[in-house]
Amino acid sequence: MTPAARIAGLIDLLEQVFTWRLPVDVTAGDWFRNKKYIGSKDRSEIAERLYRIMRHKARYSWHLAQSKMAETPRNFAIIDCAFHDEKPEERLFSGGGKYAVDGLSPEETKLLHKHLGQDIETKDMPLDVQLEAPEWAAEMLKRRFGKNYEPEMRAMQTMAPLDIRVNTIGTTIEAAMGSLHKDGVRVQRTHYAPHGLRVEGKAYLAKTKAFSKGHVEIQDEGSQMIAALCGVKSGMRVLDYCAGGGGKTLALAAQMGNKGSIVATDMDERRLERGRKRYRKAHIHNVELKCLKDEKTQKWFKRQKETFDVVLVDAPCSSSGTWRRNPELRWHFYGPSLDEIKALQTDILNRVGKAVKKGGRLVYATCSLFEEENEAQIKAFLDVNPDFKVLPVQQAWADMGFDTQCPDTGDFMKLSPAAHGTDGFFTAILEKK
Repeated sequence: MTPAARIAGLIDLLEQVFTWRLPVDVTAGDWFRNKKYIGSKDRSEIAERLYRIMRHKARYSWHLAQSKMAETPRNFAIIDCAFHDEKPEERLFSGGGKYAVDGLSPEETKLLHKHLGQDIETKDMPLDVQLEAPEWAAEMLKRRFGKNYEPEMRAMQTMAPLDIRVNTIGTTIEAAMGSLHKDGVRVQRTHYAPHGLRVEGKAYLAKTKAFSKGHVEIQDEGSQMIAALCGVKSGMRVLDYCAGGGGKTLALAAQMGNKGSIVATDMDERRLERGRKRYRKAHIHNVELKCLKDEKTQKWFKRQKETFDVVLVDAPCSSSGTWRRNPELRWHFYGPSLDEIKALQTDILNRVGKAVKKGGRLVYATCSLFEEENEAQIKAFLDVNPDFKVLPVQQAWADMGFDTQCPDTGDFMKLSPAAHGTDGFFTAILEKK
């Protein structure tokens, strides 16, 4: 594709992103699948521009408003090119070529020239706009971060790193690192996660021997630490209540050395089934899947009072901690509202707490940055469940004997991009007295 044709493709993709009520990665995936003629380099550039626009959406919208221009896919593409490309009028908007976009109108030319080579942020731009903080979330984020509000929000504008977890069922950390290096993938040990590796630069893990053999799994370092804090051991009976596609289930199974049993449940049967393939690939055989929508599973769960050593609740949440990976989530809820999510979290916590054995552990986790979904939920749960107590993160970490640094010294594990280099996560470890 020519550079101009890529811009035409970008505008077409943006039309669908702005119209469809689906996550950007889903929309983009469908769009690319229906355009098989687009080469890998073209796909890469279009995707890079798309995600850059989503990460700069508030700032671009502010500039468009100052210029009295509508927030259309074409105008977003024009202003993005103005800030990031040399001679875009000649290279990208010349109007020539079969697949090129139309030439610029006088108003569009004025928009382009006004911002060409300029800084994206200006002195008169409001701070929350600079930080891409949505109006509905700004106050909650300021309460969460306090004086670190600006650096944390700046960190949320960057691209997330690629982290992987070594599957110790089939290999060792050293062997996995050696195998990846042999296939041209450079990695370093993660700072906190005991079995984590961080990839340096771009890498195609699917082409590596370690990935194809199930020796490594893609998983953010923060997500790995949630599984580590569950404190599971060989022979335990474990419930992963909101298991989804099985990322944390895999980590729990490896930590247990494939001994004992894990029941992985979720409302979405398709997501559970996707996990089944991952378990086979990773040589995991102590996982049982149960869909929570199934009437038999509902009856089964009612009989599970005080039968699990560990229950992990990776609760549905706003996903505000994943904005580096999913920048569009700042502006759109694709499912329930925040109030509906909080009500669901409360219901889940009170329901699953009954399944924990005396002396057992309930681990509550979200990928949210908001106290309303995190500390407030734990306080409300403890108020009506006095038979549980908080186990401080440092103590839980020490109990497992990991050779890596504990990520937090407080009662809860609160991770963030600026402070820890991970996605934003919250974890509370509760012990049943």
